[in-house]
Amino acid sequence: MFLSRMENHCFLLFVFVFQAIFILILYRGGPSRVFRGFVEAPQVVVDYSKRHDVYTNLSLFTRAPNEDTMPYCSAQSPVLVGPLTITFKVLPSERMIIKRNPFVQSGGHYKPPHCFPRYKSAILVAYRNQEKYLRHLLYYIHPFLQRQQLSYTIYLIQQVGTGSFNRAKLLNVGVREAMKDEEWDCLVLHDIDVVPENDYNLYICDEYYPKHMASAMDKFQYTLPYKSFFGGVSALTPEHYMKMNGFPNTYWGDGGETDDIATRIHLAGMKIVRTSPHLGRYRVMDYNEETEILDPWRRPPSQHNTRKTWKADGMNTLQFRLLSRTKHPLYTKITVDIGYVPPFS
Repeated sequence: MFLSRMENHCFLLFVFVFQAIFILILYRGGPSRVFRGFVEAPQVVVDYSKRHDVYTNLSLFTRAPNEDTMPYCSAQSPVLVGPLTITFKVLPSERMIIKRNPFVQSGGHYKPPHCFPRYKSAILVAYRNQEKYLRHLLYYIHPFLQRQQLSYTIYLIQQVGTGSFNRAKLLNVGVREAMKDEEWDCLVLHDIDVVPENDYNLYICDEYYPKHMASAMDKFQYTLPYKSFFGGVSALTPEHYMKMNGFPNTYWGDGGETDDIATRIHLAGMKIVRTSPHLGRYRVMDYNEETEILDPWRRPPSQHNTRKTWKADGMNTLQFRLLSRTKHPLYTKITVDIGYVPPFS
């Protein structure tokens, strides 16, 4: 009799736990979200002492004879190799970059010639007369993205005028203009002076939250400079971007906006996910380790009250004057006048 009661209690406990798990799955948006960590891409053993050329095996991608019968691209690209050799000693010419990327179309657009892509990513780069950085980035980023079998376009958003540089506002402009071309799955916001070191660092968005991709930069000894850092490279879906009202328009000059962006992500009810440090490694151009030791990078002070301003400073208040939109062989250049308002005037 006692054993029967014990078995009955155990059965009721089992039923209760099962129901709780079932409700959790429904509440969290289905089993794919609850067990997401178990079904992501397999863990990659990374050995950075063995690096590969970024153009390795790209010649295996040849044009399909009939586009109507093309298959979908494989879930994981067959040409990913992991760590890549990155050097900035020789400045590549534009002609050479074009020659090495024969399937890149006018405007810096690419889609795999052999299969239908599973993801469409817009690469947005804020720019102001940084030709050397631009060429290095284009030399590496085009084959890097092709290795991942993505459909993508590289957008260069150029600021004119004599006002201080405003990276965040330029990226807002880039998002607005890029969304006129395509319903992008992912918006990748990319600094011009950083290059990824591992092609398993996939330039696609997290389904649920904004993703910080540059989680390990050589400039910071391959660690985060501080917990809320969101600089370098990040990936957001258009829905993420609009939910947080985009980036702030009022940060003129260097620094400060990344903390604002991290704060508004949380204020919008989201959190930051990060690419694991062993994959999210980046080289920074013109980074000098000796100089960094003597004069280390410091977190820019924030003078904005993001909690009060984020809903009234962003995509919903964006103003600019589009001067030109030009398709170059390796990128689409969007030239804009974003005005200049001295900070806190």
